[in-house]
Amino acid sequence: MKEINLVTCNENKIDEYKCLLEPEFKVNVLKIDYPELRSDNISEIASLAAKQLAENLGKTVVLEDGGFFIDALKDFPGICSAYIFKRIKNKGILQLMKGIKNRKCLYKVAIAYCKPGKQPKIFLGGEEGTIAMEIKGDNGWGYDPIFIPDGKNKTYGEIRNKGDINLFRKRAIEKLVEFLRKR
Repeated sequence: MKEINLVTCNENKIDEYKCLLEPEFKVNVLKIDYPELRSDNISEIASLAAKQLAENLGKTVVLEDGGFFIDALKDFPGICSAYIFKRIKNKGILQLMKGIKNRKCLYKVAIAYCKPGKQPKIFLGGEEGTIAMEIKGDNGWGYDPIFIPDGKNKTYGEIRNKGDINLFRKRAIEKLVEFLRKR
């Protein structure tokens, strides 16, 4: 069985990765905090972190960087999504969006796979949607209760069930799996 060394401290991400990767791949979780490059490019952030961790640990690693990008707020909170969520939560985002008609937003994720001494491979995922007018639903996590995916009329917080995987992450993980199967 192939093994994947997933670097994250986020329990929700761990659950989503395990759901999609196991039992075909054994997921070893490495709960390591690491410094992130200051950049607006999630691929660049994930790539550099994966390369540094693969070298430092002497093993192949998988990690991701992503964000929640709101058009009307010039892509805020963007790459700082986790930090901003801890500070102002969904209520704060809705306050910032008060009176704004353009409610388009995007979840983006870049998954980096890197072996020591090699260049990282990047797998991208994304999902477009709109910001709800109010917090709705208790399911999901993060910005899910205010994110309405394109083509839907309910938030992720309303339509997701426990164990469901965010589509943007699922798309990127599926690309990673396709790559790993060919190796």
